[in-house]
Amino acid sequence: MKKFLIFPLFTLMLSMLIASCDKEEAKPTVDASSIATPADLTAVLNDICSHSDAPGMAVSIVINDTLLYQQSFGKADINRGKPYSNQTTQPIGSISKTFVAAAIVKAIEQGYFTLETNINEILPVELINPKMPNAVIQVKHLVTHTSGLLDEVGSYFQAYHIVPGEDLTTEGAQLLVDGFGIQHRESRPLEDFLASYYYPEGDLYSLENFASSIPGSSWNYSNIATSLAAYLVEKATGIPFHRYVSINILQPLGMTSTSYDPADLDPTGSAQLYWDKNTALPRYANDSYPDGSIHTCNEDLAKFLLDMMKGAKGQSATLFSAAGYKMLFEALLPEGMLPVGLAENQSVFWFLGGNEIKHDGSDPGTSCNLQFDKEGNTGYFLLTNMDASSDIHDQAYFELAGKVHIAVSAFIQHQ
Repeated sequence: MKKFLIFPLFTLMLSMLIASCDKEEAKPTVDASSIATPADLTAVLNDICSHSDAPGMAVSIVINDTLLYQQSFGKADINRGKPYSNQTTQPIGSISKTFVAAAIVKAIEQGYFTLETNINEILPVELINPKMPNAVIQVKHLVTHTSGLLDEVGSYFQAYHIVPGEDLTTEGAQLLVDGFGIQHRESRPLEDFLASYYYPEGDLYSLENFASSIPGSSWNYSNIATSLAAYLVEKATGIPFHRYVSINILQPLGMTSTSYDPADLDPTGSAQLYWDKNTALPRYANDSYPDGSIHTCNEDLAKFLLDMMKGAKGQSATLFSAAGYKMLFEALLPEGMLPVGLAENQSVFWFLGGNEIKHDGSDPGTSCNLQFDKEGNTGYFLLTNMDASSDIHDQAYFELAGKVHIAVSAFIQHQ
């Protein structure tokens, strides 16, 4: 059994899809020539969803500053027969990192720090890489995954936990408990989790949490370092991170059905997450919540996508100044630093490849991707309440997402 994905999923999927399309047996069967209208696209996507392993899915498409398409398919809850709607909320995994990105840029514009700031000028207790004790870790290293702070897989899984009140006798619960060692407990504060991981007295502290490299010299995707970046915002501003994001990102965009805490949202509107269509997963949380625990819906995430795209073309002032949006999407790394096939470069958490700005998200029972072109003219996202945490499941998601990508691309070309 494969562990949870803690590495960008869709950023690899597109390159794999392109390669697989050269092989007749793996080519997605989507008749792109027949997709010219929203009705055409809805028919094709409905067929794709119904013949996939996804219980439900949602798609939004933005073209030239207009939300041109928004539709949901399948089931939010199979047992209850509840349709997946545009108001259905679910976690979006690491797409949440783009909200950390927005918070970082907002805090910079408010004058709290810069990308060049030494993180120890903000942290209440100095953080030292024991393998590089004299190294200076700057904010820019955290937001580009080049800090030398690593995810030790076993320790990171301990941040996940089944929330109190969930039935541990179900097959899905037993899968998380026995298969992954996920505990059934209350959440602990972000500050406590980070202290346990990065400071010598912590129960999760290990030399494996650190790289033997100078900050900025090597790339290693890190969820926990992302949450550390969020914690910098919290300490610099004096506002809890989740509250800071709500005030400065969600409220200005009118994202009223989005939260890090699903308890803030209508419980009747949440999607059931699935390991497979026969195995529902219990509700779970993550102590390292900023890196992957935003819960949102098709309607709300489309508002975020619209603003990001307008900002990319210099036509939004909703969240930042024009300079702030430029900072958000500006390449920050030397060429060739990222793994081949992943992306060409990275901005503040966003991946840059070809003409695309993108991020994906994957956690138990949720697999999603979001992308738009650098000119901010066309973009879309896909949300699903399906899993991509095993070899079988990730291939099923690759096939689904590949077919959706071909259908959406054909629709865009006809507009």
